[in-house]
Amino acid sequence: MTTETILSGAAGGLESALPTTLFRFATAGSVDDGKSTLVGRLLHDSKAILADTLDAVARTSADRGFGGEKGGIDLALLTDGLRAEREQGITIDVAYRYFATDRRSFILADCPGHVQYTKNTVTGASTADAVVVLIDARKGVLEQTRRHLSVLQLLRVAHVIVAVNKIDLVDFSESVFRDIEADVQQVGRELGLGSDGISDLLVIPVSALDGDNVVERSERTPWYTGPALLEVLETLPAADELESHLESFRFPVQLVVRPQGALAPDAVAAGLDVEAYRDYRAYAGQITEGSVKVGDQVSVLTPGQAPRTTTVVGIDFAGKSLEEAAAPQSVAVRLADEFDVARGDTIAAAGTVCEATADLYAALCWLSPKPLREGQKVLVKHGTRTVQALVRSVSGKLDLASFKLEGASSLELNDIGHAQLRLAAPLPLENYLHHRRTGAFLVIDPLDGNTLAAGLVKDHPGDHEDERYSI
Repeated sequence: MTTETILSGAAGGLESALPTTLFRFATAGSVDDGKSTLVGRLLHDSKAILADTLDAVARTSADRGFGGEKGGIDLALLTDGLRAEREQGITIDVAYRYFATDRRSFILADCPGHVQYTKNTVTGASTADAVVVLIDARKGVLEQTRRHLSVLQLLRVAHVIVAVNKIDLVDFSESVFRDIEADVQQVGRELGLGSDGISDLLVIPVSALDGDNVVERSERTPWYTGPALLEVLETLPAADELESHLESFRFPVQLVVRPQGALAPDAVAAGLDVEAYRDYRAYAGQITEGSVKVGDQVSVLTPGQAPRTTTVVGIDFAGKSLEEAAAPQSVAVRLADEFDVARGDTIAAAGTVCEATADLYAALCWLSPKPLREGQKVLVKHGTRTVQALVRSVSGKLDLASFKLEGASSLELNDIGHAQLRLAAPLPLENYLHHRRTGAFLVIDPLDGNTLAAGLVKDHPGDHEDERYSI
């Protein structure tokens, strides 16, 4: 099933009013690289700003002396909504914006650039089809740029676009741009960006303040013959389109739907046939990978139990029955056998899942000021299930200068490292390299519920000898 088909079903009666594809992208970069201004320029030049919002921003810009020439506006105010952000002129939290062109609809995440807010960049990029990394043309590639590119490589973001911003402040110099472009491509080769055959790396010169190469190609960069940023975003395939043929069906169960006929007064009030729903049983959730058809063989995965195989006999969506559904649709799946299936279980294509394991080997993006230590007890949230876990070892962290793993016994805030955890209950873990969604998890503090790290499942090395700790 194509993305167009999925979205047209989700939009209901709005198909004719909305673009046919949805694309998620995020911005990243160092402090003062112009991320919020770029986002504001995209929104402004694509005519995605309401008149009253634009008037309010213009008044604030005039009151604070922003915007350059008389009557100009500070475009960053379109996304920096927190009082602290406007006072300090920085982005602190992820700002989500929704806009559309005549070719596509977008969900945009404007992420902060400060090192201490790297965790927000991880959040914004984790669900993105593409990430636009900004670089100040006067500064070139910085450590934070290397950190962000490292995170994007770990997250397997499908499209990485590097926007060399403030090109107007270096007199639209081609040599400056080419030097930065060469540095970016070198970092990309060191990280292996694009080596998996899915991700790609593109470099574009832009001026977010003046709009050069943002929505339309600029005459002031005649040496650049590539597309403007919005042209790229409108034509890139979404991650689901790229990977749908590579991934097998995965469906974490969120809710068991059991109306039981006459016991559901809402169903009676809605005019539904009560008798038809007296024995109705379905499992609701979002398809995270692949697709499923009525008649497909699937396995129900419950921690601590052997996989149970059955057949899909129905797929329900918004009161309608479907013959087929695909990621990222949210549907209710009916099975031929009345197995005991609960929230936290996973329904997957039969014959495509490995044995559940309690040994978790992972790459971690550490997001907390609390350091990670060996022997520490944490919670691991994988899909819709949360289990206790114990940190057995920290094997190293990434050196941002060489992009090599160096020895370490702990992880600090913003470190990217490798660790081994022991789970209290086995989970159907899959390598993130091949399963972007089911191979991801969160590490949570069991005391206050705060997120400690974003984790990516790595290959199991087969070492089961160390059993020094018990949970």
